[in-house]
Amino acid sequence: MEAGLEPKPDTEALLHILQIASKTGATLSELGHNDAASSVLGCAAKYEEALRNIDDPSGTNQQARACVTAVYLSTRMEAAWREGNEGLAAFMADKITENDGRLVLLSNHDRETLATKLLDIGKSLLRSCYQDSKSALEEGKANEAVRWMQKAFSVIEPLDCATNAELAELKRSVLRSLARGYFLSSSQDPENLIRAETALEEVIATIDPSVNNVSSEYQQLRWMKLAVIKRRKAGDTVLLQALQAIIDNLTYSESNLTDVLQELRTLSQYHQLVTSATQYCLHRALQCSWSTDAVERLLISLIFHCSKDDKHDRAIQDLHASFKEVCDVEFELLKAPATACITLLWQYGDRHYHAGRWKEAADWFSCGTHSIFTSLGPVSSSKCFRKAALAHLKRKDYAHAGSIIRRCPDTEATTQYVTFLIAVYQGLEDEAIKSIRNMVHAVNFDRKMILLACRLAHDLDMKNLLLNVLKALLETMNFRENVENITEAMTLVRCIIRLIIKLLGEPAADLDRLVAALLHHLKIAVTIAESCEQPAMLARDVSWLWRTAYNCAIQACSDWEDREDQISDIFDAARRLLELYTLHATVDVDQAIYIYLANASFASASGRVMSFRRLRSQTEGIESEKYRDLFNEINQSLQRIGKVLREEKISQEDFPRLESSLQILRVFIVEAASHLSDWTTVLATIEEPSRSDRDSLETYEAFADTLWEDKNCPIHVLFTALEATLHACLARGHFSLEKFARWLRAMCIILLTRATGADRSKAIGYVDQAIAVLEEHGDARDGGDLVKFQPRSVSWLTHVYGSSILWTSVSGF
Repeated sequence: MEAGLEPKPDTEALLHILQIASKTGATLSELGHNDAASSVLGCAAKYEEALRNIDDPSGTNQQARACVTAVYLSTRMEAAWREGNEGLAAFMADKITENDGRLVLLSNHDRETLATKLLDIGKSLLRSCYQDSKSALEEGKANEAVRWMQKAFSVIEPLDCATNAELAELKRSVLRSLARGYFLSSSQDPENLIRAETALEEVIATIDPSVNNVSSEYQQLRWMKLAVIKRRKAGDTVLLQALQAIIDNLTYSESNLTDVLQELRTLSQYHQLVTSATQYCLHRALQCSWSTDAVERLLISLIFHCSKDDKHDRAIQDLHASFKEVCDVEFELLKAPATACITLLWQYGDRHYHAGRWKEAADWFSCGTHSIFTSLGPVSSSKCFRKAALAHLKRKDYAHAGSIIRRCPDTEATTQYVTFLIAVYQGLEDEAIKSIRNMVHAVNFDRKMILLACRLAHDLDMKNLLLNVLKALLETMNFRENVENITEAMTLVRCIIRLIIKLLGEPAADLDRLVAALLHHLKIAVTIAESCEQPAMLARDVSWLWRTAYNCAIQACSDWEDREDQISDIFDAARRLLELYTLHATVDVDQAIYIYLANASFASASGRVMSFRRLRSQTEGIESEKYRDLFNEINQSLQRIGKVLREEKISQEDFPRLESSLQILRVFIVEAASHLSDWTTVLATIEEPSRSDRDSLETYEAFADTLWEDKNCPIHVLFTALEATLHACLARGHFSLEKFARWLRAMCIILLTRATGADRSKAIGYVDQAIAVLEEHGDARDGGDLVKFQPRSVSWLTHVYGSSILWTSVSGF
């Protein structure tokens, strides 16, 4: 071609040869023949210079010259780049872009082609930045890429892209790439971040909201803008706006949501920003009907994030605001995610609780009571209320704790336990006792609660409360199931009885309640001992119990007033325990045990009689059935003591004492039988003392006094008592003459009143006996004073004697 040219080719020839050279060079370069392409294009350089220097006064070929030159230079630039000659490529690019006059003459298509080539080179440099390791070399490439893309943008910027979609797309592509370049090179020039943001805003401004707003390509632009803003450390407001733009144009998918959440995790230093963005994303999910999984993930993420907030009150407010929004749209949170949320709330509440931050713990627990967790049922909310109440209890805010626990159903044992704790620390003992009673009968009751309550009451030295807790614990035991339960129950009964006795010793003791409790638990102890299939293992317990009951009853005799029945019940319990002890003792029983047994039985019967006498003095009419019960009890006591004597369980030294008890019981028998009008029993009882070899005068005196006061007593019964008394008096040999005279006088009256021969004869016999007594004991002393029959008694005896003799003589006649 050069051979065919003239020495001084004209404009058209130059244009033609440059065009051929450009096409040839471009083709060879594309085929990879870089050396050949470089050679061809290098040879054509003199023709480009000749064309540049040729005169064109009329300007006819001005545009053609500009176009051919631009194509040549761009082709040579592209070939040099492919060859790796970056300096030559940059030199060619500068020659193209720095000549504004030439660029103005280029067509839109030529400009578009040129800008594309410049952009491709800039992109290749950016790609190498991503591929290479981070170094100064990388930053240098980024700056170089920016220069190439700036040239591409300067070529295309003046063009009107409104009517040319391809040109508009190319411009957006240049701006996107330029933004990336600015971003990568910002470490060397921080101002590039502002340039990158400006470029991105210009691209985003060209998006048609109705068509491209949610496309993945333009969503990437928003992510890029966020990265730029983050790197230039913009304020929270700017960052939030960038995040909101991403969220607003987010097409929901699990991966897209994951991207947002992961991005928020990188912004943890902007705590309130992340909170606002998460809340905004949650709002978007609810308004745009994203899947339930999205809402659930956002709630869990929000809870997790708020737990790290340094300002506790703000974190709780943020949670409540989001919960309210979810509730307002009637979104139903399923059980699994609700459980996950509740678990997190409990975890963070427990963390504060164990760190001693009670208010914070209570607030976290209270979040779990929100209505969005209704799918978990009332059990979950109750647990949250209880945890919150416990936290307030720890900070001694008892009023707040009480108001919270009252929102729980009172049918749950755990709720009653927390109520118990609140009452205890407030000193409300009655409320605490009520809670304990309710707890035992509540749902899901666990004995460990009672044990904890027992320990707390003991540590606080609240004896009355401890007593009720031990009672409740005893109620939970079924001691008929196995041996272990029996031993535990007996131990528990012992603790209760010991505590009751301590309380009884206090000055302001509530005797009515405590004595009733003591009797109740003594009966339980007897029941346990009687029902045990292996009684030997309870021997020590029974031994302690009977001694305690016996001693308590003895002390009560001097301390308690008008409580004979209750004291008798305690003695009776001691007696029953003594009988069990003697029956199942593993070793020989000491004789003293039987003495205690007899004493307890006697004391019980005596107390009944004393109580009955007091009742009779206060009440006009008493049912005969009560007299019968009293009679039976006295008789049983009589039989028990008699058995001890018959079996010779005691030493001879102790016999007189027990026989004395028998005599007193016989007096009680006569008293009860007389009220029952059981005169046969009275007569039989009067004969009993005469069989004893012990002195029975006092017993007969008591018989006579009792029957003498009973207006309904038959004469023959009274006479028998008096006669027995008189005989006992004569047998004793030492007696009161005054009493003897009174008894003799009463007997003679009865005999004379009967007016039978035998009775008159018997009267004469008693008068003779009186004379003998006068002769023998007339000068006897009683307490230092001379004791004599009164003249009136002597005169009366003379009258009786005379009347009897006269009646006998007349009768004999």
